[in-house]
Amino acid sequence: MSMDVAFLRGINLGKRQMKMAELKTCLEEAGFSDVKTILASGNVRFAHGAPAGETKQKLEKIIEQQFGFKVGVILRSQAQIEKMLASHPFDKIASDADVTRHVLLSDAPIPKGEGIKDLPGDTEILRVDSHEIYIAGYRRPNGRYTEGVEEVLKPLYAKLGKGWLDTMRNWNTIEKVLK
Repeated sequence: MSMDVAFLRGINLGKRQMKMAELKTCLEEAGFSDVKTILASGNVRFAHGAPAGETKQKLEKIIEQQFGFKVGVILRSQAQIEKMLASHPFDKIASDADVTRHVLLSDAPIPKGEGIKDLPGDTEILRVDSHEIYIAGYRRPNGRYTEGVEEVLKPLYAKLGKGWLDTMRNWNTIEKVLK
């Protein structure tokens, strides 16, 4: 059995509400085992025996049937999460920096050579991997951290088009998904 984590895009916003207990139950009823939801923002870990592509499609279908709206699913295996964590993508940040750490998880490979220009001291792109972008958001005078993310990623999204599927998570969430 393979252990995976699904990151659901765009839930618990507006009318796209989903109770994590209901998500857990519907996945268990669909045959997934060891199901655990993490926080209320659409993160769920589970075990299964199917290939990743089949699992992703099955999850999207189950969720749409159960909750009445389509949800994009970004899937990562336990090994992929462990590799992300072991790579320490935020080690370059000073330990006393007033910063929040995020990772953008992409469903498809991020095209190589996409020069994403960051805003030093505001929103910095620390690293771009094949399916992840590691982002540091520094505290702004208004107390917020991530206001510059959209501006930094806008040129990339313009190149990728509307069919692109990704979702962003706080690094603290990534650190919790396998526990």
